[in-house]
Amino acid sequence: MSTEIYDDGPVVHQPTFIDGTSVEIPELRILDQDGVTYPNADLPDIDQALATKIYHSLAFHRVLDERMVASQRQGRLSFYMTALGEEATSVGGAAGLKPQDMIMMQYREQGALIYRGFDLKDLMNQLFSNAGDLGKGRQMPIHYGSKALNCMTVSSPLATQIPQATGYAYGQKLQGVDAVTICYFGEGAASEGDFHAGLNMAAVQEAPVIFFCRNNGYAISTPSDEQFKGNGIASRGVGYGIKTIRIDGNDILAVLKATQIARAYAIKENKPVLIEAMSYRLGAHSTSDDPSGYRTKEEEAKWQSHDPILRMKNWLINQKWWDEARETALFEKYREEVLAAVKVAEKIDKPHIDTMITDVYDVPSAQLQAQLDEVKAHVNKYPEAYPFTAGKF
Repeated sequence: MSTEIYDDGPVVHQPTFIDGTSVEIPELRILDQDGVTYPNADLPDIDQALATKIYHSLAFHRVLDERMVASQRQGRLSFYMTALGEEATSVGGAAGLKPQDMIMMQYREQGALIYRGFDLKDLMNQLFSNAGDLGKGRQMPIHYGSKALNCMTVSSPLATQIPQATGYAYGQKLQGVDAVTICYFGEGAASEGDFHAGLNMAAVQEAPVIFFCRNNGYAISTPSDEQFKGNGIASRGVGYGIKTIRIDGNDILAVLKATQIARAYAIKENKPVLIEAMSYRLGAHSTSDDPSGYRTKEEEAKWQSHDPILRMKNWLINQKWWDEARETALFEKYREEVLAAVKVAEKIDKPHIDTMITDVYDVPSAQLQAQLDEVKAHVNKYPEAYPFTAGKF
């Protein structure tokens, strides 16, 4: 086995260990919380039109999360996951891409879909698993996807999208297309084996994929310092030989700048990039979680002042591109639209039971048809347990 690849490092003749925390990784920050750019900061490619679109996406995202949590608490929705305090990571990342780029999400990146124009009706249909759902009601809420918008459908198992993103990006490379794949995941997902397999494969095969880690401090109830040692997730990118950057994930301009540069590099060099965005999950992990059991109100209050939406709002006002009157009107408009969409979506029928066995084979097999017949017989036998479907077969 050749060892030539290691011969460019220094040679010593006494045991020399590298300290496990010795890698120093700077954090890119362009905006302070007052919306003022730091001196000599390298701004992203952004104009008023793009800035306005980004802010509208952030505002809609915040309103959607607020309304959907309220709907779940009212018993109208079974489950929901917010991105409160982390909206800049998904929206800013999507804004730094091109429409032809593939987005592979975890389950807190609805902001990427919103930025790309995913219709409110489609969002609601998925959340309520009704007949209008693009996924035909087969998934739990917040598992969005859109072929038209190049957004791969979310799947529940943690980190499976990471090696999938590497494979998809490698396919883009072989086809010679002007496109990359971005893969979102949390720092908790980086504890899965799929993370290591995906990054190593991308590095070795030189796939044009952007790994975007939202380091929000918690893997459900487990804080980062109980998940891993070492210098966060960025140090792992260095270990795999991947170009890596750490950014302030609550700074929309830093997110946009890093993603724009990462995409340009991935396209030009056909190589992967790792972005670690430092943020904080202000909300609960999901509507099934109570964060008071593992963190303090004081800790949450500290991070309230780092709100990414407020930071961008301040910057827009400083640019003379925004004002309080437009702010109030925008949020009121979105609240009305989301509430109206909820009222419509929750009344739409569920997908027909026959769709359970479609999209697997061109023609459903005899075995699948027999299983479907058994399900229909069961539903008709116990109609009180299936009020949405009883008597329809």
